[in-house]
Amino acid sequence: MWEYLNDDELGEMMMQPVETLPVESLDNRLVGTQVHLANGSQVWALIGNFNVTNPRDTQHFLTLSIVRNGKWFHLARYHDIRSAVEGPEALARFLGLHVDDVFPISVDVRRYVRGDPKALTAIALKEPQEKLTDEELMALR
Repeated sequence: MWEYLNDDELGEMMMQPVETLPVESLDNRLVGTQVHLANGSQVWALIGNFNVTNPRDTQHFLTLSIVRNGKWFHLARYHDIRSAVEGPEALARFLGLHVDDVFPISVDVRRYVRGDPKALTAIALKEPQEKLTDEELMALR
């Protein structure tokens, strides 16, 4: 796990490893862990925007970057500008799988965070059950 540090003196964003686990929050943090694909296989992913107190927020803002053969794929969510070219179908191609073998993707951060176990797991769906408008997304944040 890594956390962002804002160093105003340097004028840039930096990261440092989180040395003591579990933590209370994943705010400003990234978690490197394996996620489970629909076909039962596991892949390494970098997870961001995981809200450990609001599963609905996580459902809409969770970021997944998946590594394969030393290359990264950053999954765009339905509201991201690049969703047409970096969405679920593109991730499936990147992994050499059919989209139904990839989604849903199960994410579990319970070993990294203390809290309600129900809020510490998430499912990334091929198509979200609920699509929010830009105004609703902004209100959720």
